[in-house]
Amino acid sequence: MKRPKLRKASKRVSCAKRYKIQKKVREHNRKLRKEAKKKGITKRPKKDLGVPSSAPFKEEVLREAEQRRLQIEEEKEKRKQAKKEERAQKRKKEKEGSTKEAEPKAKKARKDEAQRKQKAVEKNSKHYLCSELNKVIDASDVIIEVLDARDPLGCRCPQLEETVLQKNKKLIFLLNKIDLVPKDNAEKWLQCLQREFPVLAFKASTQIQDKTMQEKKSRITPSNGLLDRSRGAACFGQNCLSDLLTSFYTASNREGALKVGLVGFPNVGKSSVINSVKGVLACNAGVKRGITKSMQEVHILKNINLIDSPGVVAEDSNPAPALALRSLRVEEGLESELQAATTLLKHCDKTQVMLQYTVPDYRNPLEFLTMFAKKRGFLQKGGVANTEQAASVFLADWTGAKLSYHCKPPEKSPLPPYVSEETVAEMKKGWDLKKIQMGNEETLKAVKFPNPASSISFTSRGPTAGVLKVTEIIVTESEQKTEEDGEDEDEENEEMEEEVDLHEEDVKRPQKKVTIAEPPAPVQPVTVNISSSTADDAYDFSVDFK
Repeated sequence: MKRPKLRKASKRVSCAKRYKIQKKVREHNRKLRKEAKKKGITKRPKKDLGVPSSAPFKEEVLREAEQRRLQIEEEKEKRKQAKKEERAQKRKKEKEGSTKEAEPKAKKARKDEAQRKQKAVEKNSKHYLCSELNKVIDASDVIIEVLDARDPLGCRCPQLEETVLQKNKKLIFLLNKIDLVPKDNAEKWLQCLQREFPVLAFKASTQIQDKTMQEKKSRITPSNGLLDRSRGAACFGQNCLSDLLTSFYTASNREGALKVGLVGFPNVGKSSVINSVKGVLACNAGVKRGITKSMQEVHILKNINLIDSPGVVAEDSNPAPALALRSLRVEEGLESELQAATTLLKHCDKTQVMLQYTVPDYRNPLEFLTMFAKKRGFLQKGGVANTEQAASVFLADWTGAKLSYHCKPPEKSPLPPYVSEETVAEMKKGWDLKKIQMGNEETLKAVKFPNPASSISFTSRGPTAGVLKVTEIIVTESEQKTEEDGEDEDEENEEMEEEVDLHEEDVKRPQKKVTIAEPPAPVQPVTVNISSSTADDAYDFSVDFK
């Protein structure tokens, strides 16, 4: 039940009571006046009659009274000023004390903010990313290079593979995102890559839940008992990978845990592979590139740990399509999403893009993006197509695990210069190659591949060059600084030469007569003729006025 509202008490009083109160007040005031009259206290002050006009020395008396009044006012002003100064001093002391106490806190806060900004800048810098990648390579016993099945050759980094082989680490390939290419293309790439290193076919899950969330429900249909592959929750190849690592650990007879580092370019699926093997969201993963900034070690099995690493930094000398797909130029602000989308559109087959996005014929990439934006509803004020948003969605489709495109593998590719037949035989030692082949066949049977007609054919530009050593970046920066310093010095030298030329011109100018006069002594003015020729000062009127 609701509590009833209480009404406020009314101030209305009966007339008899009000008149009685007024009568009592009048009697009380009358009593006070009588007592004051008896004591001789009157409210009205006596009027100052002043100095009578008949009094002698009236003006002097008035002058003294005026002076006394002025003195009293000055004393009052002095007292007020002294009180103001005292208050001001007290306030200053209080402020100084409060600032002294607050100064250390403010300094600490400023230092913390500066350190946070510096850390954020450092984590995004190439120097930091290269150092973290080198830490992962040094700390791990086995290196897994994750390759995107849509362009495996473009995902390979020769500098990375060469450093891993120089440090005598085991190197294997993991072909991720095989569900985005046709089956024949995936099988051909597996055969092509197996000539150099062991290769594992893998399809990572894109819907891994966090530990705090509810456990993942089993997606088993009652009719045939197969997994529901309609969404990205299905994962294939994790059992083969875990069995292969456990067999390698038992065969190697190690005492400590086996550390396996996952490396590769941004957005190839390193963090998604770790989450799929773990079964829980252990590493941050998403469509946005460059989410992983530092190394992260995740415990998978009893004696096996997987290490996540940031993406390999791509060199600026790579071709434009490779930079659009593999580098972080868009995230760093060096390139816009519109530019990256246009470069990708230029290197694709127009008819296949039209079929994939169900867009009519277009003349240039900008026209395609406008039609794509209107189809998706990416409109600005006034119904103008938002091409930037369309470009970001298009780029996310290409870098994420959504769009199906494929590259043709080379028929007969020679071994790279840093790989020999001895190194290939040594890299294949310790691995159960039959188990790898059987696991790849099982994953290829289980995965639902796209139709070859719906997949876009893309021309690969070969391996992407990467930067691993920090010295390479430092050298380039120092060279830029030296070039800038040289340009500054050249500009300063040019300015100095201009000043010298101006000074010489001032010296060469003809000077006029100067008269020097000395005022204290009555000496006549002396004329000093500095210039030798005075003919220049004369003007010939016959030139212009004839």
